[in-house]
Amino acid sequence: MATLTPDIAAVPQATPEQTAAPKRQYPGALVVVEGIDGSGKSTQLYLLKRWLEISGYRIHFTEWNSSPLVKSATRRGKQRRLLTPTTFSMLHAADFADRCERQIMPLLHGGYLVLADRYIYTAFARDAARGCSPHWLRNLYSFAPVPDITFYFRAPLDVAVNRIIAGRPKLKYYEAGMDLGISLDRAESFRIFQERILNNYDQMVETDHFVLMDGTVRVNKLQKLMRQLLGERVDLKQFAPKKK
Repeated sequence: MATLTPDIAAVPQATPEQTAAPKRQYPGALVVVEGIDGSGKSTQLYLLKRWLEISGYRIHFTEWNSSPLVKSATRRGKQRRLLTPTTFSMLHAADFADRCERQIMPLLHGGYLVLADRYIYTAFARDAARGCSPHWLRNLYSFAPVPDITFYFRAPLDVAVNRIIAGRPKLKYYEAGMDLGISLDRAESFRIFQERILNNYDQMVETDHFVLMDGTVRVNKLQKLMRQLLGERVDLKQFAPKKK
């Protein structure tokens, strides 16, 4: 486990018994990264993906809100600012359902290592921060397969927020949580919104068996740890290229 900062040390951590991989009905494996914006999760998953690709492993990458079937409707709703919290949540659920049926499940049954940049826990954290019922959200995504390992990248709120603000010319309306009427200032609204999301993620560490990763650790050190933990949880040999 990564060295924890005082901010992260206060977060409940799952025990080894709680983090045991669930039994599978398919030969593939599902690896998920979660965390608030600016936590470093996407960078780490990209590095892991490139390492596995270069080594010839059978992998598939999928990311949140990327279904061609739903993406255009979501984009139009955002542009016109028509999305209520429930509508937004339902669009994300439709997007996920489409990718789950067309990509995730077929590839898991086909013996692939599926890498997901954000998963259903994003909905549990973000949509609940918008006011959706946690119980309703859990029921909505009850068809989703349980990941073999979920890496939760956690960085202190100010660190994560500053990373995003420094890299964005302007925060988008829904990204900043402006639809919630938290603040008229986008940066302040974004910070409050992300804090709500972070609190929701922290509550899932034990219940959803997250592997807590310190998002403030050096990128190369964190990547080394991620590969080590993945190898301990998933038998990577079954996804390796077959020897001729």
